[in-house]
Amino acid sequence: MADKKKAAAKKAAGPKETFKIVKKRSGRWSVMDRHTRKFINGAEKVKILAGKGLITVKVKAEAPAAETPAAEV
Repeated sequence: MADKKKAAAKKAAGPKETFKIVKKRSGRWSVMDRHTRKFINGAEKVKILAGKGLITVKVKAEAPAAETPAAEV
């Protein structure tokens, strides 16, 4: 019976991702590279978390360009 459980667990486990996501006690997210055991920061971290749907990224709207009057000749 134990062999069946082990076989089922092996089938259910898919390919592992190259990073590990952990939610901290403060409510923030941490992303660690599994190979180097170092934390991922910056734009790469934001890209990973947004891809998983854990955070939403707000893009700053560009200010409308002021129309310059045509040069009068």
